[in-house]
Amino acid sequence: MDCAIGPKGRQDSKPERSQQPDPIPGIQPPTLTSMFAAKGLDARDLTALSGAHTIGQASCGNFRAHIYNDNNVDPSFAALRKQTCPASGGNSNLAPLDIQSPNRFGNEYYKDLIARRSLLHSDQELFNNGTQDALVRQYSNNPALFAADFANAMVKLGTISPLTGANGEIRLNCRKVNS
Repeated sequence: MDCAIGPKGRQDSKPERSQQPDPIPGIQPPTLTSMFAAKGLDARDLTALSGAHTIGQASCGNFRAHIYNDNNVDPSFAALRKQTCPASGGNSNLAPLDIQSPNRFGNEYYKDLIARRSLLHSDQELFNNGTQDALVRQYSNNPALFAADFANAMVKLGTISPLTGANGEIRLNCRKVNS
């Protein structure tokens, strides 16, 4: 099984994920929107693609400041996450990005945002009295709309700066570089 995406396949970068830097945990939606716009993606694409966080985990070092310092976090959710993420140390401790369905792709991520149970600061900013609140509500109530928008955004994402030749590879195992 390869990890290619897009209409004609897509090569992955050569460094393994563990060798790549983590995203900036405190990045704000206007910055993200600008970064996406520079690649031909709009705010709707950003919000839809963020739904990929319905699956996966983040390390404590990427969410510590959010659960300890931010005001837009449900207190019981923060207390739960603090059990695996101490105020200092434990940077590599993991927690699921989506508390409701960490191993199933769906729209629960958006329900978590509305309930202020997002693990990452940048995710919670998508639902924090801003421009994307209405779309987050739509996705939380309409899984088909989320799925359609996510699929469309993934197709657009797959056409951005594809790696070719020796610059990339279609991996046999998504988690490691081919040998």
